[in-house]
Amino acid sequence: MQSNMQDSQALIDAWHTNHRVTVYLIENLPPELWTMRLPGYTRRTVRNVAAHVHNGRCMWVRHIGEKHGVKVPKMVDPHKVTQRQLSRDLERSSKGMVDLIHLGADRGGKVPPAKWQNFPTDLVHFLSYFIAHEAHHRGQLIMLAKQLGFPLSLEIAGGLWQWKKLSKDGQGKP
Repeated sequence: MQSNMQDSQALIDAWHTNHRVTVYLIENLPPELWTMRLPGYTRRTVRNVAAHVHNGRCMWVRHIGEKHGVKVPKMVDPHKVTQRQLSRDLERSSKGMVDLIHLGADRGGKVPPAKWQNFPTDLVHFLSYFIAHEAHHRGQLIMLAKQLGFPLSLEIAGGLWQWKKLSKDGQGKP
């Protein structure tokens, strides 16, 4: 049983590091970029992409955990949320994700299946899926910043890769 607790704590620690990287990016996007439209889209903005990360977390917390007592965080309005609000709300959805990891650990290392899902229910696949999802959207945001004329500084872009500093053992900031 001790190994299961250690394993789930390691997964939670990895999730927290991923979460800190996402929040670091959101907080360091140039404010001018937030409401800019995506090339090739008439209504989609940088804000919409960023809000999707939080709203995606909320959706999966609801589909997997709600019927098992996991509190579902409130989604944000992808057309109105500010960077500061999203940063705060990402903390709430991160807690929901951690609660899903706890739920899976309590169920022998597997999250309960949702009505529809496209990943295996074991905790390693679960965590890998969500980290990959957020990394994909972080990459989109970085590329959009460059395409829209606000490339991230080397300090900010490089800071996204400072996982050791952003881990529980680090200072929390790259």
